[in-house]
Amino acid sequence: MFASSLDTAIEFLKGVGPKRAELLQKELGIFTCENLLGHFPFRYIDRTRFYKINELDPDLPYVQILGRVTSKELVGEKHKRRIVARLTDDTGSIDLVWFQSLKWVDENVMKGKVYIVFGKPAVFNGTYSISHPELENYPRPATVTGNLTLQPVYHSTDKLKKSFLDSKGIQKLQAAILGQFLREIRETIPLYILEKYKMPVRSEALLNIHFPKNPSALKHAERRLKFEELFFIQLQMLHNKQQRELRFKGHLFGVVGDRLNSFYKDILPFELTDAQKRVIKEIRVDTQRGIQMNRLVQGDVGSGKTVVALMSMLLANDNGYQACMMAPTEILARQHYESLTALLKGRLVNVAILTGSTTKKQRTQLHEKLESGEIDILVGTHALIEDRVVFKNLGLVVIDEQHRFGVEQRARLWRKNIIPPHILVMTATPIPRTLAMTLYGDLDVSLIDELPAGRKPIETKHLYEGQRLRMFGFMKEEIAKGRQIYVVYPLIKESEKLDLLHLEAGIEQMSYQFPRPQYQISIVHGKMSNTDKQFEMQQFIDGKSQIMVATTVIEVGVNVPNASVMVIENAERFGLSQLHQLRGRVGRGAEQSFCILMSGNKLSKEGKLRLETMVRTNNGFEISEIDLQLRGPGDISGTQQSGVLELKLADLAKDQLILQEARNTVIEILGEDPRLELPKNSLLKTYLSKKSRGIAFDKIS
Repeated sequence: MFASSLDTAIEFLKGVGPKRAELLQKELGIFTCENLLGHFPFRYIDRTRFYKINELDPDLPYVQILGRVTSKELVGEKHKRRIVARLTDDTGSIDLVWFQSLKWVDENVMKGKVYIVFGKPAVFNGTYSISHPELENYPRPATVTGNLTLQPVYHSTDKLKKSFLDSKGIQKLQAAILGQFLREIRETIPLYILEKYKMPVRSEALLNIHFPKNPSALKHAERRLKFEELFFIQLQMLHNKQQRELRFKGHLFGVVGDRLNSFYKDILPFELTDAQKRVIKEIRVDTQRGIQMNRLVQGDVGSGKTVVALMSMLLANDNGYQACMMAPTEILARQHYESLTALLKGRLVNVAILTGSTTKKQRTQLHEKLESGEIDILVGTHALIEDRVVFKNLGLVVIDEQHRFGVEQRARLWRKNIIPPHILVMTATPIPRTLAMTLYGDLDVSLIDELPAGRKPIETKHLYEGQRLRMFGFMKEEIAKGRQIYVVYPLIKESEKLDLLHLEAGIEQMSYQFPRPQYQISIVHGKMSNTDKQFEMQQFIDGKSQIMVATTVIEVGVNVPNASVMVIENAERFGLSQLHQLRGRVGRGAEQSFCILMSGNKLSKEGKLRLETMVRTNNGFEISEIDLQLRGPGDISGTQQSGVLELKLADLAKDQLILQEARNTVIEILGEDPRLELPKNSLLKTYLSKKSRGIAFDKIS
C-alpha cells in the first residue's frame, strides 16, 4: 500500500547522478526522492510585487523589477572583465552586473527587450546595481517552476552550491520530482481526519509547500504537514504507552506500611505542600493498578521533589521491594544521598550510594548487600546500570533529569527485574506544556507547582558594568551578616571571539576586592579534577569560604542553605532556563535571597527580554514558555540529543493548537479502536507496523 517509486534512490532522479547524489546524502541526509520532497523551504520570497527603480533601498532583501535593457557593454580586462547592462523603467535606471557566464549573458540578454529582473539591490559610488540577477522574459511563461507568486528558498551548503545545488538548483529538482511522481504520492492520514479538520490531501499539500499557488494554499499546506508531523509523534508515543500498559504488569504497592507512616508522622520535619500531597496520591493510585507506572514529576528548584521521591521509595519498601535513584552526575547523586539520609535520620531503611568513585572493596560489599536485600534504597550514577549490579527485588526506579540519559541506559535499569519496576522521572527544569507533550508524551505528568511554606521569593536585580562597585558593596554587606555568595562566569579563559569577563580575570578582581585572610574564596570549574572540585565545594558547604567563584558546573548539585546571593556575570549570554536553574541555587534557607544579573551596557533585543523576564518573575513554567519562543525546543532540556524533536516544519512555540488537535485526535482514535482494527484506521496500523520494523516514516508514501 505504501510502496512507491518515491523510494527511488536520489541519484536516478533526472538532474542528479552519482556525484550529486553523494553530496546530497552527506550534506543533507537525502537518499531518496521522498527524502528530497521532505526538504521543505525555510522561507518564501514574494514575487507578486514589482518595485519601481526609484523605490529601491539597499536594506531591501530581494526585489523584483520590470524594465527594458537600454544598453549592454563588456568592460574591464582579464579577471576583471564583466558585462554591465542598463535596465530602465519610467522612474529611473539601474545597472545589472555579471562577472561570470559572460558568454551566456552576451548571447541571451538582448538590448531593447523587456525583462522581469530579480535580485538583491546594492549601492556603489551612488549608483544602484544588482549582481547576477535572475532574468525572465516578459510576459512570464506559465510553467510549473515559473509563474511563481511565492518563490521557495531552500537550505543548501557551500559544497552543494559548488555543484549548482543552491536554492534554485534544489527548486528545480523538487519540480522534477513533482512533475514525475505527483500522482503516486500516497495518503498517510485517514480521510475522515482530513475531512474533520478540512485539510488538503498529502499530494496537494506537498505541491503547495514547494510551489504555492497563493498565500492561502501555502497556509493550508503548512497546517496539514505540521499536523502530520505532530500526529504521528503522538500516535507512536501514545500507542507505545497503551501497549506497555497491556503487556507489562506492574508491582502492586497495596500497603501503606510502618516505614511510610512513621516517616510522615514522626520524622518529617515540615508540613507537605498541597502540591506534594497531590503528586504522592497520584503515585499511590498508579502503583495500585497492577500495571507499570511511568510518571514524570515536574517541579521548580526547591519545590520538594526529593521528599516526594523518598516517600514513593518508602512505599516500595513497605511492600517488600527495593528502590533506586539515578542521577546524571556524581555531585548530584551525592547530594541526593545526603538529602535522603538527612531526612531519614538514620532510621527506617538502609540507604547506600554507588558512583564511579566507589572503591572496589566497597563495591563488593555493596553488591552482596543489594542482592541479599539488606539495602532498601540505592542512590547512584550510571554505575547503577552495570550488569554486576543485581537487586533482590527492584520495584521502583527514580530517574533525576531523565533527558541526560540515553534510552538504552534507562532500559537497562528497567530490565533489572522480571516484572519491570515502576518508573518515576523527576526534572527541575520546568518544561513548556507543548514540549512535555512531545518529549514525554508517553508519560503521565505531575506538577509540583508551589513552594514549601516559609520560602521567600528570590529578589532578582539587573545591574550594568558601571554599577559593579555597588554590587561589591552589597556582597560585603551580606557576608557581614554571615551569608555566603556564588559568583558564576560563562567562560574559564578569555575568548578571542567573546568579550566576556572570564573566570580567571574574575578571580583576580575578587581577590583584590575580598582579600585574605578576611575573606576566603573557593574556585570551581569544569577543567578541575573531581577531587579538587569536591574539596572546594566542601569548603563552601562547611562555611570555610564565603564566596564560590565558579562556572556553570554548579548549575546542579550544590545545596547550601546559608548561600543567599547568586551573582551571574555576563548574564545576557545565558539561556533563560539556565539562568533560572542558577538562581535556584539560592533561596534554600529561611533568609531573604538575591540574584544579581550583571551585564554589559549593550544588550540585544533577546538579551534584554531574557533579563527583564528574570527580574519580573520567579515562575519557572512561565520562564520556560518564553525560553521556548526565544530558543526553540532543540536547546531546551537536551532535547536535541534525544532525537525526538527532529521536526521539519512544526514549531512547538507557535503550533500549540495543532499539537493539541493532533494529540486529542490520537486519544480519540485509540479510545475507540485500541488495536487499530477498524478499516478506516488501516493506514495508521500500517504506519505503526512499519515503524516497529524500523522503516522510517519519510520513506512511507
